[in-house]
Amino acid sequence: MSWRGGAPSLRWEGAGRRVSPLAYGRDLAFRAVGQRRCSGARGHPCPLAAAVPARGTGGRCAECARLDRAHSVAADTLVDDPRPYRVYLAWFGPGMIKVGITAEARGSARLLEQGAVAFTWLGRGPLMAARRTEEVLRHALAVPDRIPYARKRAVRFGLPPAAERAAEVTELYGRVVAVPHWAETLAPLPCHVSDHVRAFNLEAPAGSPHLLATPPDVPGASSSASPDVAHASPSASSPTPPAAAPFVVTQLVDRGVLAGRLVAAAGPDLHLLDRDGRQIVLDTRLLSGWQLVAAEAGAPEDPGGVGLPLAALPAPADPQDQLF
Repeated sequence: MSWRGGAPSLRWEGAGRRVSPLAYGRDLAFRAVGQRRCSGARGHPCPLAAAVPARGTGGRCAECARLDRAHSVAADTLVDDPRPYRVYLAWFGPGMIKVGITAEARGSARLLEQGAVAFTWLGRGPLMAARRTEEVLRHALAVPDRIPYARKRAVRFGLPPAAERAAEVTELYGRVVAVPHWAETLAPLPCHVSDHVRAFNLEAPAGSPHLLATPPDVPGASSSASPDVAHASPSASSPTPPAAAPFVVTQLVDRGVLAGRLVAAAGPDLHLLDRDGRQIVLDTRLLSGWQLVAAEAGAPEDPGGVGLPLAALPAPADPQDQLF
């Protein structure tokens, strides 16, 4: 899953690493084939083509995961990186915030990838200065360094109005700048709240008539990007409004088919309406390492396919403890 350019797309390994844009309102249908295998590291295939668990979101064997991590900014191995970095304050739901850093050249892509509903920049500077500020603020505000995607997903279906979101981010910014010496080593930036609800298409009611219904661009190539109480329908037709409780795909299986109309996306998640009117949430990190082939989105059923395991979306957890 990629958010380059501010819009969702799927990135495929092989065949020139093609990118398939994802448009809200379009049908999406695919079938997983074979066994999930390690997607490699840093653009290189896994030398062992190792099998990996279907439920894991990493999609890499232990060796490739270590290699990929060793070259990431988060591992603090790139201390001499000359690029400018930005520190941000991200809001995922009421009382659910984090402070992080991203390369300035990436713009807001990192925030979109994380599923941040709203955010503001805090400052800019060299990598280690940004890292220091991140750590100072994280401890001063008592916020976590990461928030599980399951928690972000759970609050996504009941967000407060835009004005309330902006007000909370603005208030948090004020508390940030009150932290002594927080911007000693980088240039502070003014508060400007950016909101991603429209980019994620979370404001449009699922199945609303303004959504398009044109066929998708679903390649039948191998993917290295990759995806228990119910099973996903193997096909999609004209959807009806979804049930109140969405379902989450727990893993892909051989011959497992997922089909539906794309109504929203956030972070790594795709929200689809299936032919029964259910909203199905797919964490696209589950796709990495699977070979995917196109399926028939409008057919009554896919003769070569089976359902995917689903679980009901858990209720939102209690809000983050008081921060101050």
